[in-house]
Amino acid sequence: MLRSIAAVVSLLAGSFGIPALAQNADVHVTPREVRLPPADATSDSSGTTDPELRLHSKPLKKDVDLVLVPVTVTDPMDRIVAGLERDGFVVIENGQPQQIRSFSTEDAPISLGVIFDVSASMKDKIEQSRQAVLEFFRTANPEDEFFLVTFSDNPELLVNFTSSIDDIQNRLSNANPKGATSLLDAIYLGVNRMRDARNERKALLIISDGGDNHSRYTEAEIADMVREADVQIYAMGLFNLRGATREELHGPELLAGITGATGGQTFFIQSAKELPEVATKIGIELRNQYLLGYSPANAAHDGKWRKIRVKVKPPTGSPHLRVYAKTGYYAATE
Repeated sequence: MLRSIAAVVSLLAGSFGIPALAQNADVHVTPREVRLPPADATSDSSGTTDPELRLHSKPLKKDVDLVLVPVTVTDPMDRIVAGLERDGFVVIENGQPQQIRSFSTEDAPISLGVIFDVSASMKDKIEQSRQAVLEFFRTANPEDEFFLVTFSDNPELLVNFTSSIDDIQNRLSNANPKGATSLLDAIYLGVNRMRDARNERKALLIISDGGDNHSRYTEAEIADMVREADVQIYAMGLFNLRGATREELHGPELLAGITGATGGQTFFIQSAKELPEVATKIGIELRNQYLLGYSPANAAHDGKWRKIRVKVKPPTGSPHLRVYAKTGYYAATE
């Protein structure tokens, strides 16, 4: 049975020293100790200049008059729960209930980026990983747009926004696994690309088999960025923790922290053969979300972090339901 990373990390905690993640707890990502290049450094180790990987640059902030919150609801068997009504949801911001002004369950177009690991350790999993991407695209809306970022020693934007799945497939077919794992830099590049997205709904799908060992960005920097970016992030982790390095042992927690803060999930894949099935599950989940909108009762444009919690009031006789939603947003500054 497929399990989200929260459950798996809990099971592994005793054996590998990984702290368990409470299902409804706030996510806090502890930064690795990384010595950053000078602030004006824009070149990677190969000497290639990439303007999208400049250090310490901030995502653009937009005025927020209507906060939109994509929400996924699942039952105890991790199955999607559809058919809930507006009055079944409660949105709380900084401890104060909010009035839900808009409510939608339609399959709206998505701008989606695939963040694909082509480091050396992916050699034996690359074919199933390619197939997983294709299975994910089978759930696509004709109005969706996609881009592809691969990463090993450095991230690379292989395909910019396109509506052609063939473009993604053709470039992935030539992927040659080698090098180290710059996962955090790849996430940065993917989130930064979303500045040019044409759709209101935005998501990233990460496929990787290990922790970060070659990025210039720290976890703390990426955690701040994804909280500002309003992009849902999902991940499929092919973690092999026996005999793993320190970075690889930290991989599940790293991805779970990043995805959980955005309202997405990380799925622990025990075998590469499971990848296509999980990819399909994520695609279906994105197509069956509730989109809640509310105007904050606190209208101050103070630029502060506003914590969000979404609750569901299950219909009478229903089992306990699990809610996935982003943990907050930054208020407008003007």
